[in-house]
Amino acid sequence: MKIYGYCRISTPKQNIERQIRNILKEFPDAIIVRETFTGAKFQGRKELDKLLRVIQTGDTIIFDSVSRMSRNADDGFALYKQLYNQVVNLVFLKEPHINTETYKKTLHEKNFSLNLDSGDEAADKLMKSILDALNDYVITLVSTQIQLAFIQSQKEIDDLHQRTREGIETARRNGKQ
Repeated sequence: MKIYGYCRISTPKQNIERQIRNILKEFPDAIIVRETFTGAKFQGRKELDKLLRVIQTGDTIIFDSVSRMSRNADDGFALYKQLYNQVVNLVFLKEPHINTETYKKTLHEKNFSLNLDSGDEAADKLMKSILDALNDYVITLVSTQIQLAFIQSQKEIDDLHQRTREGIETARRNGKQ
């Protein structure tokens, strides 16, 4: 089982060292994958694509934050689910509540069950339905937390683009290019 640290910056002018340092502090044996790529989607990232082709069941990918994986909420959540189903561990240093181990632990620890055999078939069926509904609720709640992390990441980039457009408009109105 291998541990990979995925670090991404948007432009060559940015410094990737902070992400590398954060990952190696927690996972000193991580194999660091560096990428310079701008954009909200994860598709088209050559180094991430290579990593996704070599990753195996039981391997781990460390991200400094969820935004390094994806800034598109739908794509990020889809990739998370894909890797989770491949039994790849995902670690987000700045959002540990969505790490796959936390997700698995929540699903297993919060699984409501009872040995139902009261002799009353209708009551047992009702209780089983209630427990199934509670378990479905917990799964939905945990999935929603993961989705919200990716939504927040997308919101950050959307806000940045909006501020940039506003700044350009302000400069244009003041006669600047």
